Amino acid sequence: MKKLIGIIVFVFTFQINAQDNKVLIKHYKAYYKQMQNQGDVQGVINALTHLNVLSPNKGRLDTLAVLYMKNNKHIQALNTIGIELNATDSDMAVEVKAISLQVLNQPKRAIEQFEELFKRNPIAMIAYELADLKAQLNDDLGATLHITYGIANSKAEVMRTFYESQTPYQVPIKAAFLYLKGIIKFKENNELNIDAAIAIFDEALQVAPNFNLAQISKNALLARKNTPDKKN
Repeated sequence: MKKLIGIIVFVFTFQINAQDNKVLIKHYKAYYKQMQNQGDVQGVINALTHLNVLSPNKGRLDTLAVLYMKNNKHIQALNTIGIELNATDSDMAVEVKAISLQVLNQPKRAIEQFEELFKRNPIAMIAYELADLKAQLNDDLGATLHITYGIANSKAEVMRTFYESQTPYQVPIKAAFLYLKGIIKFKENNELNIDAAIAIFDEALQVAPNFNLAQISKNALLARKNTPDKKN
């Protein structure tokens, strides 16, 4: 009899908890929609966090990670979905991992994620990020392969934003690739390739006359070229 009573109590308690859970899920779904309507990003994050605790859902986790990333909370984004390379991840999750690892100065790990993205969607913008990251790690051959691909597949309407000046600005992605090409040409031989690198920077400036970074690099090489060797 005691055993039967225990089972009845357990079932009754389980049913109550299940009902409470459904009520809470309904509440936080409504709260989520309201926060969206109000444009309250932190409220949306809070709602999704509660919903994921009550009813774990990979799509919601990915959405939560995107919100963190877009609000420059890259550590929180990665804590939400992890940093591991996973072929079963959604495109959204791979992109969050790639960008957040890049921002957090983890280029090797970021490259893994960008390469997975590139396999799924081989567009010039992803090729640029790979080229830039590989150039930072002195993998100039790997960077050059992406640069060659990017220049061949650039579209005039695709722009890349640069932030080195006080006011961010955009240039066509082809100009961005040409800039990287010039940097790598100079790195190959910083004595013999000055003129060749300058010529490549000029190509970039023909595509994007407002390309401040290319102009700065060109000017630096011209100054180096025109400075007499102190040893003479």
